[in-house]
Amino acid sequence: MSTNIVKGKWEKGKGKSLFITSPFSHLPFPLKKPELLAPAGNFEKLQAALIYGADAIYFGGKNFSLRAFGDNFTRDEILKAVDFTHALGKKIYAAVNIFAHNRDIADLADYLKFLDRAGVDAILVSDLGVLSLAKELTNLKIHVSTQANVTNWRAAKFFSDLGASRIVLARELTCAEILEIKSNCAAELEIFVHGAMCISYSGRCWLSKFLTGRDGNQGACTHSCRWKYNLVEETRPGEYFPIGEDERGSYVMNSKDLCLLPYLDKVIESGVTSLKIEGRMKSVNYVAGVVKVYRAAIDSYFDGAFEIRSEWLDELNKIAHRPYTSGFFMSDGKPTEIYDMSKPSRSSNFLGIVRAFDASTMTATIEQRGKFAIGERVEFFQPHGKTFSQTITAMRDADGLEISSAPHAQQIVKIPVADPVETWSLMREV
Repeated sequence: MSTNIVKGKWEKGKGKSLFITSPFSHLPFPLKKPELLAPAGNFEKLQAALIYGADAIYFGGKNFSLRAFGDNFTRDEILKAVDFTHALGKKIYAAVNIFAHNRDIADLADYLKFLDRAGVDAILVSDLGVLSLAKELTNLKIHVSTQANVTNWRAAKFFSDLGASRIVLARELTCAEILEIKSNCAAELEIFVHGAMCISYSGRCWLSKFLTGRDGNQGACTHSCRWKYNLVEETRPGEYFPIGEDERGSYVMNSKDLCLLPYLDKVIESGVTSLKIEGRMKSVNYVAGVVKVYRAAIDSYFDGAFEIRSEWLDELNKIAHRPYTSGFFMSDGKPTEIYDMSKPSRSSNFLGIVRAFDASTMTATIEQRGKFAIGERVEFFQPHGKTFSQTITAMRDADGLEISSAPHAQQIVKIPVADPVETWSLMREV
């Protein structure tokens, strides 16, 4: 299916939409609706991702995944997560994507057998030893992680021949390269469409290990690439020469964030099975917002009239992010590095989650996540309904006592709302 609206580039239309071109008039394979795959750093983020429209989620346990400093999941939480996900008819994948050392093998064997018993739908692996162990000990489906750096169809076919059902391609590929891999490999293909990028080939990097002793390939990356650097000449120690000229320093290895929303028709028509969002370390606000936008965009494509709406772009800009880039996907030669800052922009202030709504009194029960008070203007971002804003006119605590502000973390607060509001809506500062 190709879009009926043709524009040469991403630009404003007369209304509130942005239109983009489809690159393929004839596709060499049947086009299927791709899976929307979202990150789950903990159980609450898993719930948010699925409720806001993800088809599947990926998570890490307490060991053996590449996000060692996230909340991650205990074994009991994994069982709970599998039950919750499958009850919604959706899928759950476990990241087991470290580059394992000899000391890891015994515990890995036990963990893989546990994941098999727990009923996860697949595991993500990057290490051939882990892949071999999973094939030997379990019946788990195997997805090859982006850490394996698959950049050509021969490598994709090799992993497919080893028994992998899906290949998560390296982020360094163009649209044309992905299409060629799709045409030469029967395995499912998955690509990242949104989130932070790594300066090294899909994260296979030893910089953090060299500088700090914390190994990114074991899940303990310190993000050394985003630090401020100066140049020192060998014979003049102590003399530091700035690489850039910004007063905040220079960040020569600091990548922008990936956003392929403006090119989503091209992504879909490259034939990939799954569109992946990065961000197991990100907030509930991030997960909910990004998932809802991409869910709506994918659905609009398959409804037959593809367009990128300005409100989707507005939502992605509200979420904490570095400047966006299409990365390597469009191969347009535009720089992917940021030279004047390392931290992402501040997101719209996330104030709370709607846990209940009483239609008879038009009252929302909020679990507080940020300070708010009477008189403040807020918006409600809903899983399915439209976003609306209002002023807080009154507040009561969990005991029904009148209060003027909510300063305590995860305090339960009840406020009157102007419109009906769905549970799991996010209340945010306007």
